[in-house]
Amino acid sequence: MSKVNVYIMGKRYEIPEGYTIMRAFEYAGYRLIRGCGCRAGACGACAVVYRIAGDYRLKSGLACQTPVEEGMSLTQVPFFPAQKAVYDLNRPADPVAEFYRLYPELARCLGCNACTKICPQGLDVMYYIAAAQRKDLALTTELSFDCLMCGLCAARCPAEISQFNVAMYARRVYGKELAQKYSYARKRADEIRQGIYNDEVRRLRNMDRQSLKELYDRRDIVTAKY
Repeated sequence: MSKVNVYIMGKRYEIPEGYTIMRAFEYAGYRLIRGCGCRAGACGACAVVYRIAGDYRLKSGLACQTPVEEGMSLTQVPFFPAQKAVYDLNRPADPVAEFYRLYPELARCLGCNACTKICPQGLDVMYYIAAAQRKDLALTTELSFDCLMCGLCAARCPAEISQFNVAMYARRVYGKELAQKYSYARKRADEIRQGIYNDEVRRLRNMDRQSLKELYDRRDIVTAKY
């Protein structure tokens, strides 16, 4: 198996080619207790920043999804502090008007697009922040729906906007106040509480990973109309 030279926290390691950054950490002897999450590219907990020898640019990605490269220098960013407003969705207030009270830094957006460039999900972060500035909850929700909350956008924002928290607020409010309510959703929730699907849940828990993925890919999706 061919190997590549990777620098972790400044120390050189020979890592098998094709390993992800997360696997490279563990191959090098690091025990990952935090910042490892789901290991499937869904939780956003394993954000990393790195450089490649000969390239001045600072790159980023998810450690569980990004393969190592020759000359890679990396470090883990398990948590990035960012502004997180506290709010009560049941409070009798205009949720749209609350946007700027909770996140006044929205007005400081420079339109530099640094947030979009760093997003490991390929989301148009600057565009959904522009939608939030216009208090368009539906569009903000649609454009940010696949956000993993990794925080890399906030790490690069010169206006110090917590884009992922803004998006989370928009999705919560939209889901509670504005989204179309489907009658079968409440019916299904009641059925789950009654234990009707306990046998099905046990069957799913015993399925292998590949079978679960195939079942997930074949699922029925209800598409919201914006």
